[in-house]
Amino acid sequence: MSNGGPDGQPARSPTSLYRQYRQQIREGAKFGIVGLTGVAVVLVGAYLLRFDLGIEKFASVTIATIAATVVTFLGNRYWSFSARQGSGARRESVVFFVLNGVGLLIQYACLGLVTDLIGLQGRLWYNIANLLGIGLGTLFRFWSYRKWIWVPPEVALARLRRGRHRKGRTAQEPRQVLAQGTAPPAARAGPLPIRQTKAG
Repeated sequence: MSNGGPDGQPARSPTSLYRQYRQQIREGAKFGIVGLTGVAVVLVGAYLLRFDLGIEKFASVTIATIAATVVTFLGNRYWSFSARQGSGARRESVVFFVLNGVGLLIQYACLGLVTDLIGLQGRLWYNIANLLGIGLGTLFRFWSYRKWIWVPPEVALARLRRGRHRKGRTAQEPRQVLAQGTAPPAARAGPLPIRQTKAG
């Protein structure tokens, strides 16, 4: 008897599963390395800004996160998702920073929850709250980057075709009117009269 899955399908080997999800695994690993670099920038930067320079806690997180965003953008754009099709440098940058802004709001929420709502103060809890916010924000970023910024080439091509199709329909509307039997103005006016010249 052959081993099968719960749905009656034959069980797949780890090798075949890896081949199927190889791209996601590689991207996830690279994203994790870039993300850990960003985490280090945020944690160390926010800690130094908060407790060495005395900057307000949310401002410290914001400054450190902006620095980490630049690092992770370059790492993800040119390494983690280099095999994916971007949406243009300007749009990539705008959407990337918007999504990181959402991730920063998640981090704010965790920081406010731990230090303000629950009332756990001190350096340890500040770092724990930051780490929790970074973890949840990273999960959101990984999902949103793959969905809205760096997509597979076939998805980018399909989006491009849809965009061209919409433009093509708009441009063909006058032709559709003519195809329905409405003649252009030159045709409706009839043939131009022929001038006759006198001989001699």
